[in-house]
Amino acid sequence: MASGFFAILDDIGALMDDVAMASKVATRKTAGILGDDLAVNAEKATGFLASRELPVLWAITKGSFLNKLIIVPIALLLNAFFPVAIKFVLILGGFYLAYEGVEKIIEFFFHRSKPGHKETAEVVDEGADAEKTKVKSAVTTDFILSVEIVIIALGTVLEEPLITQIITVAVVAILATVGVYGIVALIVRMDDAGYKLIKRSGDKGFISALGHLLVKMLPIIIKILAVVGTIALILVAGGIFAHNIDYLHHILPNLLSIIKEFAFGLIGGLIAIPVIMGGKKIVSLVKK
Repeated sequence: MASGFFAILDDIGALMDDVAMASKVATRKTAGILGDDLAVNAEKATGFLASRELPVLWAITKGSFLNKLIIVPIALLLNAFFPVAIKFVLILGGFYLAYEGVEKIIEFFFHRSKPGHKETAEVVDEGADAEKTKVKSAVTTDFILSVEIVIIALGTVLEEPLITQIITVAVVAILATVGVYGIVALIVRMDDAGYKLIKRSGDKGFISALGHLLVKMLPIIIKILAVVGTIALILVAGGIFAHNIDYLHHILPNLLSIIKEFAFGLIGGLIAIPVIMGGKKIVSLVKK
């Protein structure tokens, strides 16, 4: 009886070793997309009153966990019974990411708010409806990025037993959510940490200087993340197109991959914008 119990423990230990190794490989392969996820979601989690930053971030985090809860079992089932569907899901998601990225570029160049209207825009942005809209947009984008993360993680363990696949993909999904949104939380609360350092130091000495630096750096970091997040959306979309559309994968083989993927993302966004905007107009007309 005891020997059977220890044999079970030995099997569990071996399984955990396999999962740990597979998770390490999967996390390394998803590092790039996790970086993009961080940049995109840090930009989306900002622009609120200080008192609403953490509640909004928590709402997005809960949505991210729900996304993973939906995506992981569906990805495993599709991989087992209908693997070709995964490619089509990724491509459709790529078009949505490209749409978001290109829309931001068009908005920046052609629909920028006038300086006199800046304060009004900020007040509106802090309203409940705008908050819900931004949370919904962030969760939708997270869904697409989560699909990419889960598929990449699953691709690293296709040769492993089913139980190892399930646990590995689940571990990577949880680490992705906790890691990304944990770092985002630290970023959006930089200014509060800076103000506390200034207050505790009596606005004197090195601690005070560090506090002022944190306060001054936050808007700069947010602007950088806004740019990086937009580029990341387009690059991720272009990467999806390049790796899942055979014709694009082989086109211009001598061109630097990052340039090629950015171009594919831009083209995909320009294609997606009239389609998605037209769909939104039709939906709004139907609702009326």
